[in-house]
Amino acid sequence: MALAKISDLKIYLNSLDEKTLKEEIIGLFKLHPAVKEYFSLKICPEHENELLEKYKKIVKNEFFPDRGFGKLRYSVMKKAVSDFKKIAKLPVNIAELMVFYVENGVAFTNNFGDVDERFYNNILAMYESVLKYVVDENLQKSYQTRLKEIVEEGDGIGWGFSDELTGLYYSILDE
Repeated sequence: MALAKISDLKIYLNSLDEKTLKEEIIGLFKLHPAVKEYFSLKICPEHENELLEKYKKIVKNEFFPDRGFGKLRYSVMKKAVSDFKKIAKLPVNIAELMVFYVENGVAFTNNFGDVDERFYNNILAMYESVLKYVVDENLQKSYQTRLKEIVEEGDGIGWGFSDELTGLYYSILDE
């Protein structure tokens, strides 16, 4: 089965009367949490910070759950960041979630010791992404202190992690 294209969707939507179109959208709203979040922010953009907290909790739970040990499911954390980026309107909130991810990663390894190469590669990839993002969005002043603290907190961590953090910081944010 071939998936429909945008042009097919437009034809379909144009064939619907207003009432049926509204019913379709309401059905999507009820069925898909991402659609509900998307429209919730369209209707009440002032609630973006509440949604940010939801996504921060998803990330934190992978490192430091209320009970037991973190599962470190990178796919869950990356999806949280990706999903939030799709619906968030404020770049500062997107940067906040990305910085939060890295801060928790560094705190995790400082609390529990060396992890593995995959762990460090994931944290470094997000750190590089957030550095580039804050530069692109001109948020350096807002995040420079925390991004530098990540380098300081990561000092001495193995697998070349500490050196990579430092190198990324200075090559992208260059004080």
